Amino acid sequence: MQARFEGKSIIVTGAGSGIGRAVSRAFAGEGGRVVCADLTEGCEETAALIAADGGTALAIRIDAGSEPDVERMVALACEAHGGIDVVHANAGISGGIAGLFEGTPEQWTKILRVNLIGPFLAIKHAAPRIVERGGGAIVCTASVAGLRSGAGGVPYSASKAGVISLVQTSAQQLSGSNVRVNAVCPGLVETGMTKRAYDYAREKGVEDRIGRLNPLRRGGEPEEIARVVLFLASDEASYVNGQAIAVDGGLSSSHPVTRQEFGKTAA
Repeated sequence: MQARFEGKSIIVTGAGSGIGRAVSRAFAGEGGRVVCADLTEGCEETAALIAADGGTALAIRIDAGSEPDVERMVALACEAHGGIDVVHANAGISGGIAGLFEGTPEQWTKILRVNLIGPFLAIKHAAPRIVERGGGAIVCTASVAGLRSGAGGVPYSASKAGVISLVQTSAQQLSGSNVRVNAVCPGLVETGMTKRAYDYAREKGVEDRIGRLNPLRRGGEPEEIARVVLFLASDEASYVNGQAIAVDGGLSSSHPVTRQEFGKTAA
């Protein structure tokens, strides 16, 4: 088994389920010492799973969009593990499938606070600690919805486009620091965020239609995203910086959608 992260100090936000849990377990499985951060008790469950597997993990409940909470998270990693080498800023919410005219400022504010301000705060407070260790990597979870239209609600898509821009500008701001910043852009993956759609498809007996718009004709698994996150965080990706990597079964090669005409209700 590879041990690319032996002894490395790693933070994962949104670690309580789905992609964040898969990534946390994958890092720990390769020797990483992981701080599992989440708003829910799921972070403690993830840390317990890692411990049961013989790995090293701590859990902390935080609001990813709260600066004091992010500062607490960074301090915990530094105190417990001597610094920070890798951050996966993964916490996010969908906010529902809101269109341009249905959304409210309150809804937009809530989504942007978690999905965009959260990664900003993680980079702001963790990057200096990574620099102190001689360099490392930050990976943010964006989405294929942030690449172009057709894969999510309007505020969610805008927030994830913002993450991609944040990654690009942060990579430039950190020039010469040996800290790389990249984004992973998942397509449809079975997580808590997509549970309703998966449950509905199974209830209706049309599970085989999930992911049918991508060339692989299936949805993804959290572990498939985790493998790309670990690659981007590892020395194997030492010359990859400021990039947004789609992991979507090929969906973003075209993003086929049924378009709704302005002023008309979708059939």
